Amino acid sequence: MKNLIRSSFTWHAGPPAWGPAVVAGLGCALPLLLGLFTAHTGFLWASAGAFQAAQANPLHRFGMLRMLLLTLLGACSAGLGFWAATHPLISLGIFAAFGLLLAWLQRFGSEAGKLGIGLCICLCLGQGQFGTGHLHNPYAVAMLFILGGLWVMLLAFGLRGVHGLRMWPYMPRFISVLKVLKRHAQRLPRQQWRLHALACVLAFSASGLLVNLAGLSRGYWLTLTVITTLQLEFQGSLVRALQASLASLAAAGLLIAFGHSLQSPPVMVGTLLLLVFLSRALQANHYGLFVLQTSLCFVLLTESLAKDWHLAEVRLLNALIGVALALTVALLVHGLRVHLSKTVTTTATPEKPS
Repeated sequence: MKNLIRSSFTWHAGPPAWGPAVVAGLGCALPLLLGLFTAHTGFLWASAGAFQAAQANPLHRFGMLRMLLLTLLGACSAGLGFWAATHPLISLGIFAAFGLLLAWLQRFGSEAGKLGIGLCICLCLGQGQFGTGHLHNPYAVAMLFILGGLWVMLLAFGLRGVHGLRMWPYMPRFISVLKVLKRHAQRLPRQQWRLHALACVLAFSASGLLVNLAGLSRGYWLTLTVITTLQLEFQGSLVRALQASLASLAAAGLLIAFGHSLQSPPVMVGTLLLLVFLSRALQANHYGLFVLQTSLCFVLLTESLAKDWHLAEVRLLNALIGVALALTVALLVHGLRVHLSKTVTTTATPEKPS
C-alpha cells in the first residue's frame, strides 16, 4: 500500500519507554496471575483490556485520552465479536464495517491506523474466543475488558504523578485536531484508498463469515492472519504481496511452534510478561512492524492459559487458510488496479486523425 502510511523505517523512535513498559507489565500481570490460579478464562479478557490500554503512552499529551478511547472502543469491539459469533450475516456485516473503518482511519496517519488495527484485533479475539471459555455473555466480556483497562489507567495516573505531571493533561481544541487529520487525509489519492478499502472489506468480511460458517475453533488465527497480511505494504507488487503472506505465515508458524514446545501455562505466562514488557519498551514505530508486534502479543496473551497446544495443526490450518484468503484478495485487487490503470491510459490517449 504505497504512500498510505508515511513513516520512517525505524523500529523504535527515541530511547526505550521503560515507564510505560512497567505499567504494561504490571497491568497484564495481575489478571494473568489471577487467571493462572483460578483457571477462569474470564481474566484473559481483563489482561487483553490491560494490554490494549497500555498501547498508549500516559506521559504524552494525548496519552490518557487515547488510553480511555482504546479501552472503551476495544471493549465494544470485543463484545461485538463475541455477540456476532453465532450469527453469520451479522458477522459478515460487522467484519465488513470494521474493515472499512480500518481503511478510513488509515487515511489520517499511522496513529489513527494503529487505533483501527487494535479495534480489529479485539473484534477477532471476541469472535474466536466464543465457546472456548467460561463466559457466554458479551456484556461480561466487555466489562472485564474495561476493568483491565481501568487497572492500567490507575497505574498510569501513578506514573504521571511520579513524573510530576497533571493527572489529566490540557487538551487542544477539537477543531485544531480535525484540521491536522484533514491534512493527512488529503495526501492520499482517492482511487488508491478506495482499492485498499475494498481489499480490507472483502478480506475481513470473508474471513469473519468463514470462521462463523465453518465453526472453526480459535478462529482468530485465521482472521488475524488475514488482517495482518493486508496491512503490510504491497506497493502494487505481486512479489511483495507474496512476501507479506509468507512473512505472516512464518510468524504464525513460529508462534505455534513456541506454544507447542512449552505446553505449560505458568511458563507461558512468565515468558509473555517479559515479552509484553520488552514489546512496550521498544514499541515499533513503523506501521507494518507495529501490526505484527501487536498481533503476536495479543495472540500469545489470549493463548497464555490454553491447555490444548498439542492441537497445533488446528491453529496452523487456520493460519494457512488466512494467508490463502488474503493473497486471493490481494490478487483480485491487483487485477482491478491494472484494469483501471489501462482504462485511464486508454481514455487519456487522444485518437489519431484519419
